[in-house]
Amino acid sequence: MSPKTFPPGVYAPSLTWFSDDKEQSIDWDTQSKHLTYLIESGLTGIVIAGSNGEAVATTMEERLKLLSLTKELAVKHGRTDMPIVIGTVGQTTQEIIKQLHQSKAVGADFALVLTPSYFHFAMNASAIQDFFTEVADASPIPILIYSWPLVTSGIEINSDILSALGKHPNIAGTKLTCGGIAKVARVAAEFNPSDFCALAGHSEWLVPALSIGGTGCISGFANLCPRSCVKIYQDYQQGRVKEAQALQKSVAQAEWWLNKTGINGTKWAVAKLLGYEESKCATRRPYPLFADKSVQEAMLAALQPMQTEEQKLKV
Repeated sequence: MSPKTFPPGVYAPSLTWFSDDKEQSIDWDTQSKHLTYLIESGLTGIVIAGSNGEAVATTMEERLKLLSLTKELAVKHGRTDMPIVIGTVGQTTQEIIKQLHQSKAVGADFALVLTPSYFHFAMNASAIQDFFTEVADASPIPILIYSWPLVTSGIEINSDILSALGKHPNIAGTKLTCGGIAKVARVAAEFNPSDFCALAGHSEWLVPALSIGGTGCISGFANLCPRSCVKIYQDYQQGRVKEAQALQKSVAQAEWWLNKTGINGTKWAVAKLLGYEESKCATRRPYPLFADKSVQEAMLAALQPMQTEEQKLKV
């Protein structure tokens, strides 16, 4: 593989766990426990400070410490080869480039880069392409284009932009949380995945993505059921397509609960089912608590069977 090749497989964008004190400081004990759970699950890699990690609610100092801790725990648990991806958050090109250099210094292997979107009305196709080109030119690590219009004021990274940027020697691929399954096909038709790859932004459509040339996924659901997500990938890659499809259906049903309740519900469900203190599952203010008891009960009832199956898996 070339130095910029993004290793195929399943990645979890780790949640960030906060204390219930006034400042909502990071709870490092819970964070270490959760990172260890992910590292030991057989995942290909981990994303730190992605959307599930509440990047926009954390400081750069905190993100670097999270990155350093992940690297330390990966080494401790025999995963020295585990790729660690850093999410970026910022509204200027120079700020993103600065974050990438800081992240490289403490062990990041790749970066997941969102399009700045405060002045979204000015970010036409040319501006988007110029932004990613300038960032990639200056970045000390390969980058992934993160396409998620929901959190970038509707900015769409279309296939023409991906086609142009995929040729850059320091752009390794794209994460398509936009759900663009046709984009996966077009990327796979044009590029060798070792040069530029397309990843599903959710595990609920991992099999469809793999079937048309996608190389894996970065999935928030993998915070709860990483082994199930890995098993879908492994079954499909090893020709057990029916098994992969059957598990895909179960994961899609379960993952819908996390998607529709958002980061608040995701953190609550993960804490509840993995045995973390419920007081640590709040998102940072001003984002509200997930506190609707009837929805909590329905969510647990829907997720418990999947979690039971997850516990039976050995990767």
